[in-house]
Formats: sequence, C-alpha cells, structure tokens
Amino acid sequence: MDSSHRNLTQQLVHELGKQIMQGHYKVGSSLPSEAELSNQFSISRTATREAVKMLTAKGLITSRPRQGIRVADTKHWNLFDADVLNWILLGKPDLYLLRHFLQLRFAIEPEAAYLAALYAKEEDLQAIERALERMKDATNGMDDTHEADIAFHQSILAASTNPFFIQLNNFIATALKVNLRFTQRMQAVTRDEYQAHVDIFTHIKNKDSQAAFDAAMVTQKATMAIVNEQIAELEEAQAPA
Repeated sequence: MDSSHRNLTQQLVHELGKQIMQGHYKVGSSLPSEAELSNQFSISRTATREAVKMLTAKGLITSRPRQGIRVADTKHWNLFDADVLNWILLGKPDLYLLRHFLQLRFAIEPEAAYLAALYAKEEDLQAIERALERMKDATNGMDDTHEADIAFHQSILAASTNPFFIQLNNFIATALKVNLRFTQRMQAVTRDEYQAHVDIFTHIKNKDSQAAFDAAMVTQKATMAIVNEQIAELEEAQAPA
C-alpha cells in the first residue's frame, strides 16, 4: 500500500478508492470481503471494517449482509469529498467527466465573479491581483502555469464571500487539473487567456457585477466549445462504419 503518514485504515481507504477510480473495480462489481481484504493488506479486521465504513460514507461502496461489498453507482459518490477528487486525478478521467466538471463550473464561477464584484474586500482584490501576476509570469515561464491558474479561480471564490462557494476550492482545482490533462500542453495560460482573466479582475475591481459575470462566462464557453468538439470527434471515430 501507499507508504505515507496515513494510518493503516487510511492507507486501505486510499488504495481501494484509487483502484475504484482506476477501473479495477467497476460500478456494481464486488470487492473482496472484509476478511479477504484484511489478509490481502495484512491489517486487522478492525482497521479493515473502519476503512469499509469510511468508503461507504464517501458513497463509493455499499456493504450489506449476504450481498457483500459492492461499488456503488456513481450518482451516489460524494464527488465534492477531497479524497474522492484526489482519486479522480489518480484514476482515468475522460472527456465526459471533464464536460460534467465544466457544466458545474458554468453554474459556479460566473456567479462567484458577480458576487466578488459586489462584496470583495481590499485583501480579496489583492489576492486576485497576486494570482494574475503569477499568471503573467507563467506566460514567460517564470511561474507554474497550472498553479497560477488555479490560484486565480480560487481567489475569486474566496472574494465572493459565499461560504458554500469557498468550500468548492478542491473541486475547482481538480476540474482545472483534469482540463489541463486533456489539453496536454506545457503552457496552460496563453497571453489571450491571461488577458481574459485580466478582464474578469478589472470588472470585479470596478464593481461591475454583470460585466464580471459575462467575462467569466466567456472563458467557460470557450473551454466548453473545445471539449464538445473533442467529444464529437471521439464519437465520430467510434461510430460504426
């Protein structure tokens, strides 16, 4: 198992969660019994039972008498759980999952920009501006392009002052990382994209909430168009002749 600072229960939770996301165990399929898992991973039945409870709480599995342990339908997975989001990145995210991420970002990020224009404090604006500076440095290879982009979007969530949006930090980070995996480019922030982010910040700073919303929506639509095009190409290639 993963040799980290996790205790044995946490290590088993991580290993099984990762295997589910990697497709080793499919939705509806059975996992080994608690006794088998205990022997397989050389940990106590108590630690194994606790790991099963934790994965059940995350919605990934069900455990019932006479039915054993099974992988739950994806609609029951707690996709906002920090561990589950991490396992998604370790697994095999596909274009359809990326589109699902983007569909939710449509509902979150433009509204967060709208709220930031209304409620952002000076320290919030400074945080967004620092992220923008990192993005500018990234276009010249002077900063990590991925982390700079993530920092910008997370700083807008924080500036919205909405506690529900703020707690979506991990979701936004994962969505952006999945997006970057499919773009497969070293430079995640082009100059045009940097300017689009500048526009969002400018509207927030000027307290023009509708313009901030519209500018954020433009960037989301551009990304969605690319993903929809890639999905269409994939489906065309897979269609029977």
